[in-house]
Amino acid sequence: MGFISGFNIGGLILLLLVIFLVLMIFSFVPIRLWISALAAGAKVGIIDLIGMRLRRVSPAKIVNPLIKAEKAGLNVKVSQLEAHYLAGGNVDRVVNALIASERANINLPFERSAAIDLAGRDVLQAVQMSVNPKVIETPVIAAMAKNGIEVKVRARVTVRANIDRLVGGAGEETVIARVGEGIVTTVGSSNSHNEVLENPDSISRTVLAKGLDAGTAFEILSIDIADVDIGRNIGAQLQTDQAEADKKIAQAKAEERRAMAVATEQEMMAQIKSMRAKVVEAEAEVPLAMAEAFRNGRLGVMDYFQMQNIQADTNMRTGISQGSSTDADK
Repeated sequence: MGFISGFNIGGLILLLLVIFLVLMIFSFVPIRLWISALAAGAKVGIIDLIGMRLRRVSPAKIVNPLIKAEKAGLNVKVSQLEAHYLAGGNVDRVVNALIASERANINLPFERSAAIDLAGRDVLQAVQMSVNPKVIETPVIAAMAKNGIEVKVRARVTVRANIDRLVGGAGEETVIARVGEGIVTTVGSSNSHNEVLENPDSISRTVLAKGLDAGTAFEILSIDIADVDIGRNIGAQLQTDQAEADKKIAQAKAEERRAMAVATEQEMMAQIKSMRAKVVEAEAEVPLAMAEAFRNGRLGVMDYFQMQNIQADTNMRTGISQGSSTDADK
């Protein structure tokens, strides 16, 4: 009895170990995914799934896209999908892009699709844009014709993704900037704004002929002018501003000349005052000189009276001459 009891306990422990081992295997190996892949004809082995677990790769993110690719008739290997996943790419989006390109008869190898995805572009959207072109609407672009009238233009650019230039090609912002530059150049070369209003399609033809899609990830199919409006008379405004500036310059120069004239007048007045001061100073020294001459005997009394007579005669003649001039003026 003891032997049988010991055997039962040992068998129970062995059974538990087997069950535990089976549960560990089922939790570590995605049997459902393996069965799904096997049913879809996708070549994925148990060892591949275990290797994915060991390499910290989510098996569902590899097996499910692989099943879609197999059903779509694509020749995609597990190693390619796993390598793209480890590189940080979106495996499901790449497979969807491959399926879409296959249906649209677009030559898109797996390596190019993976490179586009790793470059940060939406490869599925690019394939869809190759089939269904996208319309990009530019903002209102203001340009000035030769007659000085401002023309406001808004255009619609129809583009198609260029799969070959998606890696390294410029984006939508570059296309919009180039179209805006072409519109400004075309309007600026027009003699009058009336030419732009009469033939807005000339803008489309001229801009489209410039090859603006060079170096971009898109191919420009058409450029259509959506709206054309007349803005300000920039030429007249510039002339008005120039005239106002010239007026201010002339006023500044006139003020400068006036200030120089005032300064010159003040300088002359200062010189006259200085001369008058010197004359007054000299006149003040005359009595002193005469007194000194009297004391030293160099000037006699008769000489003094004779000098006074001469001075009186001079004053009389001056008064007569001034009176004559006043009568003549009357």
